[in-house]
Amino acid sequence: MSKITLKVNGGSHTVDVEPATPLLYVLRNDLGMQGPKFGCGLGQCGACTVIINGAAVRSCVMPTSSVKSEITTLEGLASNGKLHPLQQAWIDEQVPQCGFCQNGQILTAKVMLDKNPHPTDAQIRETMNGTLCRCMSYYRVQTAIKRAAKTLADAPSASKKEAVA
Repeated sequence: MSKITLKVNGGSHTVDVEPATPLLYVLRNDLGMQGPKFGCGLGQCGACTVIINGAAVRSCVMPTSSVKSEITTLEGLASNGKLHPLQQAWIDEQVPQCGFCQNGQILTAKVMLDKNPHPTDAQIRETMNGTLCRCMSYYRVQTAIKRAAKTLADAPSASKKEAVA
């Protein structure tokens, strides 16, 4: 066992775990995060996605000891009680069916929009193709991403900085 300090959604947490423990297990079991889910356990489906260093990372295959940067989970997207534009777009477009993949879908979309605020339909499909949805709500996911991109583009510049951070 080792004491490992993680910065998650702006807070610092020290856990005593085996260094090879998958980050997903620590986030869910030790820190109570409900966003990232266990899906395949192989880093293939995307349900366990978190953001580290501006990248969408599969936490089910990431050893906790290898994380040196801040982690953002789905719970960390809202700011001051206001949903992130992607979260709001998901609601507005009624994307969730079973809801299992939503964590991975939203966090993958956020990373994409941070890098490319005006993606084409083809770019959205290409980016999102590795995040699986068992309910097949891909068209609604794409519509929600386009809605969020427009919302972010229309936001005053101060809001844009908050939404991207």
